[in-house]
This record gives sequence, structure tokens and C-alpha cells, in this order.
Amino acid sequence: MNIGLTGGIACGKSTVSGMLVSRGALLVDADQIARDVVQPGSPVLEQVAAHFGQAVLNPDGSLHRKKLGELIFGSEEQRKALESILHPPIRAAMRSQMADYEREHPDKLVVVDVPLLFESGLASMFEATLVVYVPREVQLKRLIARDGLTEDQAALRLEAQMGIEEKRSLADFVIDNSGTLEQTTQQVEHFLTEKGFS
Repeated sequence: MNIGLTGGIACGKSTVSGMLVSRGALLVDADQIARDVVQPGSPVLEQVAAHFGQAVLNPDGSLHRKKLGELIFGSEEQRKALESILHPPIRAAMRSQMADYEREHPDKLVVVDVPLLFESGLASMFEATLVVYVPREVQLKRLIARDGLTEDQAALRLEAQMGIEEKRSLADFVIDNSGTLEQTTQQVEHFLTEKGFS
């Protein structure tokens, strides 16, 4: 079985994916794949540089993320152009890694960690979706504490994403991570038992 794991910023998605992996699940990390496809010399990075200019490359040939971020910030057109270059190879690599895991370990749960799972319309790729949830006010507090942001800065980051309540309503399963670590662990174990992976 495979599941798409997502959540909002500062909801504790990596905590939950770590718990699942420590209990035998196999992890496909979309963020890691996104970094891998733009390694220096990769055809994808060459496409990015061809579209956005050599200024998006560091002297060592790696991607200058800050510069690229500045170029697409506030420009829907440029953001979509970047997505059209990056998304197909990222999705292909995710599918390939999922297929390899399912073939080599048919008895294991494959967890695919995708930050923008619903926003990117990827729910259909998975047998089920799991959202790591905390209420917005908890999300805001954790984000301020984690990244040293002002309340206004943190609120802007949250508003740039699909709301956590909407993600919760779209999910097949929800892990509420607003309590203690022990409570989250119990929910993860309950989920695995229910799915026959304990």
C-alpha cells in the first residue's frame, strides 16, 4: 500500500514520517527528489537556466535558490513556467521510486511525503492520503518559534498555502499533532494497526 503524506507548514509532518519509517514504512521524499533533479549538470537545471538566465546558477554550477525565488516571487507566470519545468521530472522520479519500493518490498507501507499534495492535484497518485494536522493558531505559534518570524510574517506564510482545515477535510486519514508526542505516537500506531502494518 502507498499513502501520500502532507500537512501544513509547522504541523510536524517530518515527525510523523519519521515515526512511520521507524515502524517499517519506506519513505519517498518529494522535497529531496526536487533537490536531486536540479543537481549541477542535470538536464532539468539546464532547462531552468535556459528559461530564467545564467543568474540563477552559482559559480559552482549549482542552483542559486534565492535568486530563482526572487525571479518568481509575485509572478504567477514565472512560477507556472518553473513548475512546468520541475514538476514532470519530480513526479516521474516519485512514481519510479514508489514502483521500485512496491516491487522490492510488497509487504511494506510506502509513504510519499509531498508538501503540496492537494495543491498540486496529486491525490489520485496514492491509495490514500494522510494529513498531519494542528489547528491554525498552533501552526502560527510553532512557525514563529521555529523560524523566528513575527506574527505577521508567519501569517503571510500560512496564507500562501491551502488552509489546514481544507487539507484536513480532503484527507482520508488525519493525525492530530497538536497534543503530546505520545498522543501523536498512539495515533500513528492506531493508523498502522488499522491498515495491517503493525
